[in-house]
Amino acid sequence: MQDTDRTVNVGLIGLGTVGGGVAKVIARHRDEYRKAYGIDLRIKRACALDAERAAELGFTGDTFTQDWHDVVADPEIDIVVELIGGEHPATEIFEAALTSGKHMVSANKALLGRHVERLARLAAEHGVQIRCEASAGGGIPIVNALEHALVGNEILTVAGILNGTTNYILSRMDAEGLDFDEVLADAQRLGYAEADPTADVDGFDAASKVAILSSIAFHTRVTTDDVFQEGIRNVSAADIAQARSMGYVVKLLGIARNTESGVDVRVHPTMIPADHMLAGVNGAMNAVYVVGDAVGETMFYGAGAGSFPTASAVVGDVLALADAISHNERVQAEIEPFGRVLPLRSIDDLKTRYYIRLSVEDRVGALAPVVDVFAQHGISISQISQLQDDGEGHCSVVFMTHKAAERDMASARVDLEALDVVERVASVIRIEDVEAWTEGAEANE
Repeated sequence: MQDTDRTVNVGLIGLGTVGGGVAKVIARHRDEYRKAYGIDLRIKRACALDAERAAELGFTGDTFTQDWHDVVADPEIDIVVELIGGEHPATEIFEAALTSGKHMVSANKALLGRHVERLARLAAEHGVQIRCEASAGGGIPIVNALEHALVGNEILTVAGILNGTTNYILSRMDAEGLDFDEVLADAQRLGYAEADPTADVDGFDAASKVAILSSIAFHTRVTTDDVFQEGIRNVSAADIAQARSMGYVVKLLGIARNTESGVDVRVHPTMIPADHMLAGVNGAMNAVYVVGDAVGETMFYGAGAGSFPTASAVVGDVLALADAISHNERVQAEIEPFGRVLPLRSIDDLKTRYYIRLSVEDRVGALAPVVDVFAQHGISISQISQLQDDGEGHCSVVFMTHKAAERDMASARVDLEALDVVERVASVIRIEDVEAWTEGAEANE
């Protein structure tokens, strides 16, 4: 057994799915932490609105409170763990804890994706740290990898499946030929999707995570609001089947690239080659693909959410702080946060290939004005194919383009929707140039 100089006291705010997992993990392994690392870790006080839930986890009497101020104000608490999510009162909890000289551990991607620069500066001023491994990949140790294991590299690309709900939906659509609404309803019934799935299916959750990861990877401030985002509501079973027939898989990806013209950061449905390592990530699993100039391609795979996987990351952060505290050593203060060092590249400047599915009149000559619109905007077509009869005199037609600028495609879409022969622009999906992700990586000699 290793010696420990003192107990490290933790204040836990939030006893939901993840908070409950953290309480159970620490209780289960407390003796092991003491024996293996000399860390005596104790949850001194827990805060939640549900007293019955707290009692189930062993928090009663003086160890339980329904007021987070009691946790932050306790002078014996060294580390505050915030697991309630959202911006308020999480912002106030962060501010009060940091100014009180307490370290913070959080999984709150919504808050950190927007406000980490200001909060990190506050932590630095008061000599404490913020740790957020669980905020950008659940149980996947991607933050630690970017901050430590891969720090000898220039990171070129971070791309990932960062939301388990959307990956579950797209995987089932692919495997079973079902449409979005049908799978979403089933995912909600099974608990994979929230009653209000907006943050997941519209890309906000993934955008918050890719903002955090790109800030760390590229040493520049990127916020959630900087990330172009588009969700999966318009992806159909027909699109996914057509992608498969052409050798592609459709995934909702968070993509961040450090390019010569600035940081390219976006979240949207993407066609990637079926043999790419991200294409095989199915179900509710997450994966983060990272390219460094020296290490080349790497991928980190695991559960991106859930009680115990996320708790694993949270407790890892707590132990990293507690190691020094338990031995009466000084914990290094938060480093000065990254400012906006690199410019951001507008989505309008993206150049990629596109898949466009239109519902058009099923008659001779109907495609002529459609092709003319593409030509007027300088978009070259590589392939045209008719999928099916949509009924009522319309059919689905798919156009595949050569590389084109996003601004040209956006303008062309407006003009296509105005054509009398076009009933609707059913879907527009970008086809990612995954070979560009590795540009700048050294050859493995």
